Amino acid sequence: MVDARVKAGAVAALVVNAFVWGVSWWPFRALQEHGLHPLWSTALIYFAAFAAFLSLRPRALAELLRTPALWLLAVAAGLTNVGFNWAVTIGDVVRVVLLFYLMPAWSLLLAWPVLGERPTAAGLLRLLLALAGVAIVLDPAGGGLPWPRSLAEWLALAGGASFALTNVLLRRLDQVSSGSRVLAMFGGGMLMAGAVALVGGLQGAVPPPPMLGLGGALLALLLAAGFLAANLALQYGASRLPAHTTALVMLSEVLFASLSSVALGAAELGGRTLAGGALIIAAAAWSAWPRKVERSGAQSMP
Repeated sequence: MVDARVKAGAVAALVVNAFVWGVSWWPFRALQEHGLHPLWSTALIYFAAFAAFLSLRPRALAELLRTPALWLLAVAAGLTNVGFNWAVTIGDVVRVVLLFYLMPAWSLLLAWPVLGERPTAAGLLRLLLALAGVAIVLDPAGGGLPWPRSLAEWLALAGGASFALTNVLLRRLDQVSSGSRVLAMFGGGMLMAGAVALVGGLQGAVPPPPMLGLGGALLALLLAAGFLAANLALQYGASRLPAHTTALVMLSEVLFASLSSVALGAAELGGRTLAGGALIIAAAAWSAWPRKVERSGAQSMP
């Protein structure tokens, strides 16, 4: 039985994680106004977080280097951040977050080949529910197929798929120390965002990073500190609560993102978005609902 105070502290830690990710769109957009593309912002803040965490847990680097499975985790976590951070910077925040939270559907499909977990009838129903929600969100006003029509929407879907792969890999790597997993995810965010930014720069799609002024540098450091604290809070909370509780609490990110973006004019809540979003969130909540057989495993955000 988890002590009530420990449980409350764990839930609070997860809410902190969800809050950081739910409002992270704002500092990314602020950094873009300073001339820093979200890919370079991601690479910069994850470099700072990687260096800070490495100074706290230097032994984690050796385990990371000798465990190839952690390299795949780094790639998946890095692509998650590339997709999510770029998408919330350039797109409608609510639509991006809702499309990103198609993640439980991707998890259902990925858990079969990676973990050997065959989808159940209930799981397939959740998948159909989530896909119906996505179809409503993406349904164009002028008619046509409900298909992503902007870079932000494609990035959100790709980020959600990478997020699902990250969580599946975390479950497979549950015997590896949490320190090396965190270091892999920070390193992946740094390397993958930097690599995509370099490729985009060679093609003229991503401008080179400018010299940040004091305000921009402080904002980047603050964001790096926030992500570091959020990931540590996630590791603390998820390790002390059942997996379904973790997943349900993490859905509060949608609330934080929606309220903050609508209040600051970065999103619109139309009828399609509300209806489709309700189905997507229902599918995510259903997938997180406790069942007779529980499987533990920490999730990692965005």
